[in-house]
Amino acid sequence: METMIDGSLAMTPKDEQAYWEASFWQAMETRDAHMDGVFFFAVVSTGVYCRPSCPSRRPRRENVIFFQRRDAAERAGFRPCLRCKPERERTRDAQSELVEKICRYLEQHLDEAVTLDGLGRHLNLSPFHLQRTFKAATGITPRAYADFCRLASFKSGLREGRPVTAALYDAGYGSSSRLYERTASQLGMTPTAYQRRGAGMTIRYDVIDTPVGMLLVGATGRGICTIRLGDSVRTLEWGLRQEFRAAELQRDAKFLGPWAGKLSEHMHGRLHTLDVPVDIQATAFQRRVWEYLQTIPYGATRSYGEVAKAIRKPRAARAVARACASNPVAVAIPCHRVVRGDGETGGYRWGAARKRKLLAMERAAGA
Repeated sequence: METMIDGSLAMTPKDEQAYWEASFWQAMETRDAHMDGVFFFAVVSTGVYCRPSCPSRRPRRENVIFFQRRDAAERAGFRPCLRCKPERERTRDAQSELVEKICRYLEQHLDEAVTLDGLGRHLNLSPFHLQRTFKAATGITPRAYADFCRLASFKSGLREGRPVTAALYDAGYGSSSRLYERTASQLGMTPTAYQRRGAGMTIRYDVIDTPVGMLLVGATGRGICTIRLGDSVRTLEWGLRQEFRAAELQRDAKFLGPWAGKLSEHMHGRLHTLDVPVDIQATAFQRRVWEYLQTIPYGATRSYGEVAKAIRKPRAARAVARACASNPVAVAIPCHRVVRGDGETGGYRWGAARKRKLLAMERAAGA
């Protein structure tokens, strides 16, 4: 019997992408040479792309985008780093080479139901050793990586203007029903709407200054659709354009005034309960996590494991972490109040230092 490439928890494409990017970021922060060749990171503010092990100073999270291949980074207009020289081949250890081989094989067989047994035979390894090595190095299963690549390929095809049907088959989806039944909630919109990248939508936004940096809040007529934290208006606006590049974007302080005002009061510790309407899409699991996060008292924290138990999914601590990483409205859904079981702060999409400061501010204001 074939052993299917599987993880302990089912993950949606949106969850997988968020978790995989969180793994990339962790590898960057630790300068993990095992991930060299598996991915490259590019820095928007400098126009340079690097290896994960690059010795250069780590950039802000909001300035970083990830690429699976160096040629994709170069096509996007980034130039190779002069310190780590990512365009050159480099001798690496056996584990790093194995992880890269697995990634490349999966990328080339997205239209096939690749199994651990088949992958093991191709690489002359036991399925158990292969899965364990890959997950230990990357923090995710081979199946999750294949699903991430499939979704990324599909989204890339849509952005390039290919018809939905052609893009889904090119990405390796076996049928349109398989894609459509998943994407309405997991892409946050239907494939056709995603192809339009927000075309026909008007998103009004404003940027305010807070004790932890600049905060961009964007909203449709139904509520807030994005809240981003960063160090400059330029990088925040760039991120908004990337997310909704076909939408009509308008900076409108008057429209955002009531909501931005509440956010400002909250960020300065003068408003402990934040009640603003949101216009976001979520999977059923994400919704359960996010709704619970909104019940965590101001100034308090919960561990990922405690959140998992509270939503009656005691084995889903990692999935909880992925849901936190994919939260589109920072602060409004207080994912910064979820920490590691050992009491350490843990990761945060907008930077661990910013998370620590947020928690310290809340504790001080709530004392």
